Amino acid sequence: MELSAELSLYPLTGDVDTSVLAFIDDLHDSGQISVVTNTMSTQISGEWDAVMSAVNIALKRSSERLDRQVLVVKYLPSHRIEIGAEG
Repeated sequence: MELSAELSLYPLTGDVDTSVLAFIDDLHDSGQISVVTNTMSTQISGEWDAVMSAVNIALKRSSERLDRQVLVVKYLPSHRIEIGAEG
């Protein structure tokens, strides 16, 4: 089953830009999902287990780097975004 998610990470400590970019890099590292980033959030899409796994791994890695953070995720089952980054 396909799954799309919109993610917004809010680091409560440390350098916000570096932390958010590292989180996005961790999502890209999965290699099994589409990742589209804009100024408001990051959208990911792919097979259900791949999306869930990518979020889980990226959040664990981010938790190792940051003391405190908030991750807001909105899931849309049975949907897949296939848009490339602009530019």
